Amino acid sequence: MTERNGREVATLAGGCFWCIEAVFDELKGVEQVASGYTGGHVQNPTYEQVCGKRTGHAEAIQITFDPSVVSYRELLEVFFTVHDPTTKDRQGNDVGPQYRSAIFYHSPEQQATAVEVMAQVQRDDIWDGKVVTELAPAGAFYPAEAYHQEYFARNPNQPYCAFVVAPKVAKFRRKYMEQLKR
Repeated sequence: MTERNGREVATLAGGCFWCIEAVFDELKGVEQVASGYTGGHVQNPTYEQVCGKRTGHAEAIQITFDPSVVSYRELLEVFFTVHDPTTKDRQGNDVGPQYRSAIFYHSPEQQATAVEVMAQVQRDDIWDGKVVTELAPAGAFYPAEAYHQEYFARNPNQPYCAFVVAPKVAKFRRKYMEQLKR
């Protein structure tokens, strides 16, 4: 999906949105990351509703990026590095359909790229197990409540951030050092 000024949008779900938002905030070419909810059947869900597991939504992020700096393929490669795509409806101790691994594509090109990258991840046996990442067309994206936005940046010493988010960010920084914003 092309936005104004040649920017594109990607929508990804890989467990708690605090974790993946924190990673993509640091990637060159990423201009904005919003945490929110998508893939469900309730309009304007709240965090409590989504955590209640009855709305069908995933905690997700919506990324606005400059494809002349970072490609959609590169975003997906990072995505598959920082979360486990082989666990259905869970990431670590976060369990439930809201924590599923999913790619919500905005165009046929994004869909084709996602299929290729998912197959490559499976072929390369990066993770033990079968990739169970959901691939679905992008639908409505509802931004999460304000206190969820930039949560890790504002709360690095909160226990969940210190013990769950920070290690994912550190792993990302080590692997993608050359692609970090300065």
